Amino acid sequence: MKPLSTLAHRLLIPVAAMLLAGCDIPGLDGDKIAAEKEADGKAIGSACRHALRGIEDCYKQNPKALKTGIFTGWKDMDVYMRENKLEGIAPAPPPPQPKEDVEEVITEKAEPKKAGKAKAAH
Repeated sequence: MKPLSTLAHRLLIPVAAMLLAGCDIPGLDGDKIAAEKEADGKAIGSACRHALRGIEDCYKQNPKALKTGIFTGWKDMDVYMRENKLEGIAPAPPPPQPKEDVEEVITEKAEPKKAGKAKAAH
């Protein structure tokens, strides 16, 4: 007869596999993740169209989003806005930079950094 621990180990693996087969392990559900990314892309595309942004600008501003989702959302919002005769809303301008940052940029452009000392000729 085999020791109890060996028999328990042999039974433990199939039992654990059956228990895990019914679980939703985070990060392993590819279909759900893909659907979420597609929905995010559609939302981004719709928002871009409503904000009067071109599709190319939307792609550039959202490089991690799915382009197919962005395009679908942009197109759907375009059709919706045309059918309902809606005007888009211009996006708000970016907030102004703090004065210190602007002065640093101006100073750097006016006074370029000097290169290191040149090597002496032999």
